[in-house]
Amino acid sequence: MRTFFTIASLFCLVLVLQSCSNDIEEIDSLLASDLKSKIQRGKNIKIVYSDSAVVKIIIHAPVLERYIGIDDQKDVFPKGVLLEFLDENQNPHSWLKADAAIRDHKQKKVTAKGNVTFYNNKYDKLESPELIWDEDKRIITTEKLVRITQTERSDTLYGFGFEANQSFNRFEIKRKVQGKINVAEFAKVFH
Repeated sequence: MRTFFTIASLFCLVLVLQSCSNDIEEIDSLLASDLKSKIQRGKNIKIVYSDSAVVKIIIHAPVLERYIGIDDQKDVFPKGVLLEFLDENQNPHSWLKADAAIRDHKQKKVTAKGNVTFYNNKYDKLESPELIWDEDKRIITTEKLVRITQTERSDTLYGFGFEANQSFNRFEIKRKVQGKINVAEFAKVFH
């Protein structure tokens, strides 16, 4: 009789353990559905950033995909984005436009990629394959190739690496500067 209970107990244990095993594909599908539930999607999005009830930045995008995770949150703009930077009177003074962008909430940075242009109300224009906007420092940077066209000075500058304030009225090209400069305008700056 004791042998019967031992065999029956082992049989029940095997059944219980067998029922606890999961197929890898089943686990993957459950994880994938869990990840999908943490995505928010929107169309024709307008995000307004303010500080002390004063609007500072407006982000426009045809599509927004917001990924909400345990440790981080990311906003993905897969179909293009336009950032408008506003002055203290809430007038736009500079714009950043790109084919796509990702905003990392934890790092407080927006990485814009693909036909990126950054321009201001003086018609200065920067073009690069990638720009990064640091929300806390209020600067725009890249280590990629840049071309800056300054219409008022008839200047076109090329280089690698760039940093500017988000107003785009002060900037620095980091290395390998090349360009065509209007000598008369250049002389006025230093005299």
